[in-house]
Amino acid sequence: MSEPAAPEDLDPAAREHRAAVDRLEGAISELISRIRKFYAQIADEVSPGMLPGTFKLLATIGRIGPTTSSTLAHRLTADKGMISRQISELESLGFIERTADPDDRRSRLISLTAEGRKRLDAARAPYERMLSHTLAEWPTESIDDLTDLLTAFASGDIPKR
Repeated sequence: MSEPAAPEDLDPAAREHRAAVDRLEGAISELISRIRKFYAQIADEVSPGMLPGTFKLLATIGRIGPTTSSTLAHRLTADKGMISRQISELESLGFIERTADPDDRRSRLISLTAEGRKRLDAARAPYERMLSHTLAEWPTESIDDLTDLLTAFASGDIPKR
């Protein structure tokens, strides 16, 4: 891989593009910091001492519905052993349950219990109110555009614009 060109060696459009990428990197860094802080706070609200990664697993199960540990490990780009430990912790807290997969008897489906859903919803409510307040004046089309752009960015796709 070759060294990137120095800014002074770039044409104006390329310099502008690089500057935009630099601004985006700063915005992403700030967003990640805020999300990490949020996850730490909300994890502790769900269950004192819960680690943010365990909360992220609980939230993912809540968002995608019944799933397998392999799917969770793939989706969260996490080690299966770590996922297994987090699942055991959440199960011992009564927040999730494992049931036989009707499509594959060798596999177990992991889903939220009523208590897990209640705790997750209660802990997320203040954040959802803040997000709703922040976006209250945004046009729905802008929210949809941001969602599409973030989805494309996260998957490495080119936005459809």
